[in-house]
Amino acid sequence: MSRADRLLRLLQALRRHRNPVTASALGRELGASVRSIYRDVQTLRGQGAAIEGEAGMGYLLRPGFLLPPLMFSHDELEAVVLGLRLTAEHGDEGLERAARDVIAKLHAVLPPDLRTFVDETALLAGPARQRPADRVDLREVRRAIRERRKVRIEYLAGEADHSTRVVWPIGLGYFERARVVIAWCEMRDDFRSFRTDRMLRWTTLAERHPRSRAALLREWREREGIPAQLPD
Repeated sequence: MSRADRLLRLLQALRRHRNPVTASALGRELGASVRSIYRDVQTLRGQGAAIEGEAGMGYLLRPGFLLPPLMFSHDELEAVVLGLRLTAEHGDEGLERAARDVIAKLHAVLPPDLRTFVDETALLAGPARQRPADRVDLREVRRAIRERRKVRIEYLAGEADHSTRVVWPIGLGYFERARVVIAWCEMRDDFRSFRTDRMLRWTTLAERHPRSRAALLREWREREGIPAQLPD
């Protein structure tokens, strides 16, 4: 569990208790050490959470604390909503579900006025064009990219151009006409792009590739003259 996830779960646990709850009880519930709970309580206090109590006595969250996402400006909220709508429309099935889950989570923490603002945001995502069906599971592609795994693919570049190769996937492009995996190809000893509708098989390997994904992606962008859209 990441620290951000633990902080959120700690906040939710404190909200469930109407009486002071000890750090040891919170630690058992969250699977964290007492020392971690002490640190996390201080972090939440620094973010504005009104947590009463102290070590050894128990903690109690006073009502009314709202999560940091409430600090979004209207422009930022519009950017988030539009991005999520674009993802739901143009992403793969897993990302579509995740985008809708994020919107639901925003609803859970936003005050009524901003919740209404999100519902009434008039920025719409146009429908995706018809594109060839993917032959591989894009959730597995994204997992391999996150975990920096080597992958063995069977690829059909043309009717008579079938190959099996090991690649290091570093990016996944969602384009109108196709979805493309950007990778370092061991067979070519260079960067290559592979359309997911032309992949006959994708096998994620246990071995990790030796270089940083962010460094490889920067090198590929520099070679192609493509500026970074957002920080890596």
